[in-house]
Amino acid sequence: MVLLLCSPTVLAQKAPPPSAERQKQLVHLVRQDCGSCHGMTLQGGLGPSLKPQSLQNKPVDSLVATIYNGRPGTPMPPWQRFLSEAEARWIVEQLLAGFPE
Repeated sequence: MVLLLCSPTVLAQKAPPPSAERQKQLVHLVRQDCGSCHGMTLQGGLGPSLKPQSLQNKPVDSLVATIYNGRPGTPMPPWQRFLSEAEARWIVEQLLAGFPE
């Protein structure tokens, strides 16, 4: 049973996307809260650009960890009090696809 739970197939299963209502909340969070440092159009400001071309060569897991855990020693705070790791991954996927309005 333990081996089944730790198998790569089980670990690789993707979490379901957030509900439509939660997606709206997450888009608002990114536009307002992240936009305060990364620019309201996400093209950069105090923080770097979050446009797909700026993120395309960065590992997804690293981007998720940055959102979820923040970056010590920088102005990037951890967001784990406000969202799950799966929601952070959804945000990264949206950023890489060109963030919705």
